[in-house]
Amino acid sequence: MLGRMSSIFEIPTLHTDRCTLRAFQAADLDAVAAMQANPDVRRFLGGNLLSRAESWSLMERILGQWALRGYGVFAVEAEGRCAGWAGVLHPLEWPEPELAYSLDQPFWGRGIATEAVRAARTWAFTRLDVGRLASFIVPENTRSVRVAQKLGAVRDGATTIRGFAVDWWVHWK
Repeated sequence: MLGRMSSIFEIPTLHTDRCTLRAFQAADLDAVAAMQANPDVRRFLGGNLLSRAESWSLMERILGQWALRGYGVFAVEAEGRCAGWAGVLHPLEWPEPELAYSLDQPFWGRGIATEAVRAARTWAFTRLDVGRLASFIVPENTRSVRVAQKLGAVRDGATTIRGFAVDWWVHWK
C-alpha cells in the first residue's frame, strides 16, 4: 500500500489579460507532449525531444516541486489550451530559484511569454522571501533574452547548468 501524503498543497490560479496560470492537469498532456516533441522548442531546453511518457514525467516533476517547496511552475493557458509554462523552477542542484518559462511555438512573438512571466514573477516576489530570481538562458536563445530584458532583468555573468553554458540573468524585486 502506498503511503498517504502528510500535507496538502495548493497551487494558485493567476489571471492576465490573455492567459491563465494554473496547475498542470492530465488534460494538458497532448499539448505538452506536442511541445516537447518539437525540435524548435526543445533546442534550448536540453535539445533532446521528449516522448509522451517523458512529457508526463515532466508534468509530474513540476507538480512535485509544488509539494516539496511550496512554489513552482504554472501551466500557461492561452486561447483555450496549455501554451507552455512559467514560474519558479528550483531543482536541487540549481544555484538559486529560477524564473523559468517556455511556450509552444504558435505562441512565440506575441507578448504572451512576457505577460505570463510578469504574472509569475509578481506572484513569486509577493509569496517568496527572496529579493531576486535568476533566469538561466542559453545565449543563442534570443527570444528568451528579449523576454528577460523586457522585464528588466540584468545579465549577471554565466554558469553551466546540466552541462549547458548559460547566461545568468537576474530579476530584482
